[in-house]
Amino acid sequence: MVSTVALVDDDENILTSLSMALEAEGFEVATYSDPVAALRALRAWPPDLVVLDIKMPGLDGMELLTQLRRTVQVPSIFLTSKSDEVDEVLGFKMGADDYISKPFSHRLLIERIRAVLRRAAPEVAGAPSVQPIVRGELVLDPSRHLCTWKNQPVALTVTEFLILRSLAVRPGHVKTRDQLMDAAYDDQVYFEDGAINSHIKRMRRKFRAADGEFSHIETLYGLGYRYRDR
Repeated sequence: MVSTVALVDDDENILTSLSMALEAEGFEVATYSDPVAALRALRAWPPDLVVLDIKMPGLDGMELLTQLRRTVQVPSIFLTSKSDEVDEVLGFKMGADDYISKPFSHRLLIERIRAVLRRAAPEVAGAPSVQPIVRGELVLDPSRHLCTWKNQPVALTVTEFLILRSLAVRPGHVKTRDQLMDAAYDDQVYFEDGAINSHIKRMRRKFRAADGEFSHIETLYGLGYRYRDR
C-alpha cells in the first residue's frame, strides 16, 4: 500500500528535490510552501505522515502542528535549519515523532520517514490479532492505535503510544529511559534523555485533561518511569 507524505516548507528547492526523492522511492507526495494553506489541506486530506519545517513565515511548523493535532492525529517529523537543542526539545514538546536538522541527506530523511511509518502502521494483514491492553481505567488498542481513560479517548502520537504501551505491559516495573527509547524508536534513531522526558510530560498533560487526578505514570528519579495501575 502506497504511503502519502506531505511536505511543508517555504523553501521551494527543498520541496522540489525532496518530493522527487520520495516519489522515486514509491511514496505519494503533496507539497506546500504556504503553511496556512497547508493547514487547511491537511485537515481536509490527512496524509500518512507530514514533514514540517519549523521556521516558516506567518505560521511556523510548531504552531501548524498544534492546530492540526486539534482535529487530526498524523505522525510528524520536524525539520530545522538550526542545530539547536532548544528547537529539538520544543519540537518533541509539540508532539513531533522525529526531528532532523538541516542540512540533511535525502536518504537519511527517507529512512526516518520509513521508521516512523513502521511504528505507526496497524497490524499486518494475516498477522495474529493484537489484543487490547487493559490496566484499570486505561485501555490501549494497538491494532487501531486507540487509547482511552475512563472511557474517554486520549489522542496520543505514535511515539507516545509506544512509550505508554511499554510501561503498561508490565505495570509496577521500572523502565529506564534507554528501554523506553528502544520501545519507541528503531535502531536507526537515537536521541538524548530529554526526548523521553518531553514525551512523558506531554502524555501526562493529555491524561490530566481527561482526569485532573491522573497520576499513574510515575517518575523514579535516577532510574526511569513506571506505570501504576492502582
